[in-house]
Amino acid sequence: MEKATFAAGCFWGVEAALRAVPGVVGTTVGYTGGTFPDPTYHDVCTGRTGHAEAVEVEFDPARVSYQDLLRVFWENHDPTTLNRQGPDVGTQYRSEIFFHTPEQQAAALASKQELERSGAYKRPIVTAITPAGPFYRAEDYHQQYLEKRGQATCRIV
Repeated sequence: MEKATFAAGCFWGVEAALRAVPGVVGTTVGYTGGTFPDPTYHDVCTGRTGHAEAVEVEFDPARVSYQDLLRVFWENHDPTTLNRQGPDVGTQYRSEIFFHTPEQQAAALASKQELERSGAYKRPIVTAITPAGPFYRAEDYHQQYLEKRGQATCRIV
Protein backbone atom coordinates (compact mmCIF):
# COMPACT_ATOMS: atom_id res chain seq x y z
CA MET A 1 0.00 0.00 0.00
CA GLU A 2 1.03 3.61 -0.62
CA LYS A 3 -0.13 6.98 0.66
CA ALA A 4 -1.10 10.14 -1.18
CA THR A 5 -2.18 13.44 0.37
CA PHE A 6 -4.25 16.15 -1.30
CA ALA A 7 -5.76 19.48 -0.24
CA ALA A 8 -8.48 20.89 -2.49
CA GLY A 9 -10.76 23.03 -0.37
CA CYS A 10 -13.24 21.49 2.04
CA PHE A 11 -12.07 17.94 2.67
CA TRP A 12 -15.54 16.35 2.65
CA GLY A 13 -16.09 16.40 -1.12
CA VAL A 14 -12.51 15.53 -1.99
CA GLU A 15 -12.65 12.55 0.35
CA ALA A 16 -15.91 11.32 -1.22
CA ALA A 17 -14.46 11.56 -4.74
CA LEU A 18 -11.28 9.72 -3.81
CA ARG A 19 -13.08 7.02 -1.79
CA ALA A 20 -15.03 6.11 -4.93
CA VAL A 21 -11.87 5.25 -6.89
CA PRO A 22 -11.32 1.49 -7.25
CA GLY A 23 -8.00 0.66 -5.61
CA VAL A 24 -8.36 3.24 -2.84
CA VAL A 25 -8.46 1.17 0.34
CA GLY A 26 -8.92 3.99 2.84
CA THR A 27 -9.17 7.73 3.33
CA THR A 28 -8.65 9.96 6.33
CA VAL A 29 -9.51 13.65 6.47
CA GLY A 30 -7.31 15.90 8.53
CA TYR A 31 -4.93 18.80 8.66
CA THR A 32 -1.43 19.15 7.26
CA GLY A 33 1.03 21.73 6.02
CA GLY A 34 1.04 23.93 9.11
CA THR A 35 3.13 24.63 12.16
CA PHE A 36 0.63 24.26 15.01
CA PRO A 37 0.94 20.86 16.72
CA ASP A 38 -2.13 18.60 16.92
CA PRO A 39 -4.68 21.16 15.67
CA THR A 40 -8.43 20.86 16.01
CA TYR A 41 -11.00 21.95 13.43
CA HIS A 42 -11.59 25.07 15.49
CA ASP A 43 -7.85 25.85 15.44
CA VAL A 44 -7.56 25.35 11.68
CA CYS A 45 -10.64 27.49 10.99
CA THR A 46 -8.88 30.50 12.52
CA GLY A 47 -6.49 30.47 9.57
CA ARG A 48 -3.56 30.94 11.94
CA THR A 49 -2.21 27.37 12.10
CA GLY A 50 -0.96 27.20 8.52
CA HIS A 51 -2.71 23.87 7.98
CA ALA A 52 -4.84 22.90 5.00
CA GLU A 53 -7.89 20.69 5.17
CA ALA A 54 -6.56 17.59 3.44
CA VAL A 55 -7.27 13.97 2.59
CA GLU A 56 -4.74 11.23 3.18
CA VAL A 57 -5.38 8.33 0.81
CA GLU A 58 -4.19 4.77 1.24
CA PHE A 59 -4.15 3.05 -2.13
CA ASP A 60 -3.07 -0.17 -3.80
CA PRO A 61 -0.69 0.79 -6.65
CA ALA A 62 -1.42 -2.55 -8.32
CA ARG A 63 -5.05 -1.44 -8.73
CA VAL A 64 -4.85 2.34 -9.16
CA SER A 65 -1.97 4.58 -10.16
CA TYR A 66 -0.91 7.77 -8.45
CA GLN A 67 -1.54 9.48 -11.81
CA ASP A 68 -5.17 8.34 -11.64
CA LEU A 69 -5.49 9.87 -8.16
CA LEU A 70 -3.98 13.10 -9.47
CA ARG A 71 -6.61 13.15 -12.23
CA VAL A 72 -9.40 12.87 -9.64
CA PHE A 73 -7.74 15.62 -7.58
CA TRP A 74 -7.59 18.02 -10.55
CA GLU A 75 -11.15 17.24 -11.66
CA ASN A 76 -12.72 17.88 -8.26
CA HIS A 77 -11.73 21.45 -7.52
CA ASP A 78 -10.68 24.72 -9.13
CA PRO A 79 -6.87 24.84 -8.96
CA THR A 80 -6.80 28.49 -10.08
CA THR A 81 -8.31 30.04 -6.95
CA LEU A 82 -5.82 30.97 -4.26
CA ASN A 83 -6.93 30.01 -0.76
CA ARG A 84 -10.51 29.49 -1.84
CA GLN A 85 -12.93 26.88 -3.10
CA GLY A 86 -16.47 28.05 -3.72
CA PRO A 87 -17.75 29.86 -0.63
CA ASP A 88 -14.89 28.60 1.55
CA VAL A 89 -12.16 31.22 1.91
CA GLY A 90 -8.87 30.99 3.81
CA THR A 91 -5.48 29.34 3.62
CA GLN A 92 -6.99 26.15 5.03
CA TYR A 93 -8.90 25.76 1.74
CA ARG A 94 -5.87 26.01 -0.53
CA SER A 95 -5.02 23.69 -3.40
CA GLU A 96 -1.93 21.64 -2.59
CA ILE A 97 -0.40 18.26 -3.34
CA PHE A 98 1.72 16.83 -0.53
CA PHE A 99 4.08 14.25 -2.02
CA HIS A 100 5.47 11.27 -0.10
CA THR A 101 8.17 10.12 -2.54
CA PRO A 102 10.34 11.62 -5.28
CA GLU A 103 8.23 9.68 -7.79
CA GLN A 104 5.06 11.33 -6.51
CA GLN A 105 6.74 14.72 -6.71
CA ALA A 106 7.74 14.13 -10.34
CA ALA A 107 4.27 12.85 -11.26
CA ALA A 108 2.55 15.81 -9.54
CA LEU A 109 4.79 18.34 -11.28
CA ALA A 110 4.28 16.64 -14.65
CA SER A 111 0.50 16.55 -14.24
CA LYS A 112 0.40 20.22 -13.26
CA GLN A 113 2.53 21.19 -16.26
CA GLU A 114 0.36 19.11 -18.57
CA LEU A 115 -2.79 20.78 -17.24
CA GLU A 116 -1.21 24.23 -17.64
CA ARG A 117 -0.25 23.45 -21.25
CA SER A 118 -3.72 22.09 -22.04
CA GLY A 119 -5.30 25.53 -21.81
CA ALA A 120 -8.16 24.13 -19.73
CA TYR A 121 -8.00 27.18 -17.46
CA LYS A 122 -7.80 30.85 -18.38
CA ARG A 123 -6.13 31.73 -15.08
CA PRO A 124 -2.83 30.32 -13.78
CA ILE A 125 -2.90 27.16 -11.68
CA VAL A 126 -1.91 28.07 -8.11
CA THR A 127 -1.66 24.54 -6.68
CA ALA A 128 1.44 24.09 -4.54
CA ILE A 129 3.41 20.86 -4.61
CA THR A 130 5.27 20.27 -1.34
CA PRO A 131 6.73 17.43 0.73
CA ALA A 132 4.28 15.68 3.02
CA GLY A 133 4.76 16.47 6.68
CA PRO A 134 2.85 15.59 9.83
CA PHE A 135 -0.78 14.75 9.17
CA TYR A 136 -3.28 15.24 11.97
CA ARG A 137 -6.52 13.24 11.80
CA ALA A 138 -9.64 15.41 11.94
CA GLU A 139 -12.35 14.79 14.48
CA ASP A 140 -14.47 11.66 13.97
CA TYR A 141 -17.55 13.55 12.80
CA HIS A 142 -15.56 14.79 9.77
CA GLN A 143 -14.55 11.29 8.65
CA GLN A 144 -16.70 10.14 5.69
CA TYR A 145 -18.96 13.09 6.44
CA LEU A 146 -20.94 13.05 3.18
CA GLU A 147 -21.27 9.27 3.16
CA LYS A 148 -22.76 9.34 6.67
CA ARG A 149 -25.34 11.85 5.42
CA GLY A 150 -26.22 10.03 2.22
CA GLN A 151 -24.75 12.75 0.02
CA ALA A 152 -22.61 12.00 -3.00
CA THR A 153 -20.84 15.36 -3.14
CA CYS A 154 -20.70 18.88 -1.79
CA ARG A 155 -18.93 20.18 -4.86
CA ILE A 156 -20.19 23.53 -6.08
CA VAL A 157 -20.30 23.63 -9.87
